[in-house]
Amino acid sequence: MEFLNAAAPSGVAGFLSSPLFMFVIIIAIMYFMMIRPQRKRQKEIDNFRRGLQVGQEVITSGGIYGKVKQIDGNVVVLEIAHNVNVRVDISVVFANPNAIQQEGK
Repeated sequence: MEFLNAAAPSGVAGFLSSPLFMFVIIIAIMYFMMIRPQRKRQKEIDNFRRGLQVGQEVITSGGIYGKVKQIDGNVVVLEIAHNVNVRVDISVVFANPNAIQQEGK
């Protein structure tokens, strides 16, 4: 019955093997792998929407490509074909990756 008298690790070794430490490590990994990159992407999208200009080519979350004709607060008027305009909320407007690639060339 000597194994009942065995002492649990104490000090740093005890903390490193504790469930609380493992939980903290998992939360830290989740933060750096998932939460932080998502916040960075959201900040880039917000900056794009704040800098939106007339004439810029965009894509909506529904997959409609268009050119910005007018910006009125949270409403954006897009020209999706010759003389065909649609009004959409600014929250559904994203950068057109094809237009960005063509600008870079």
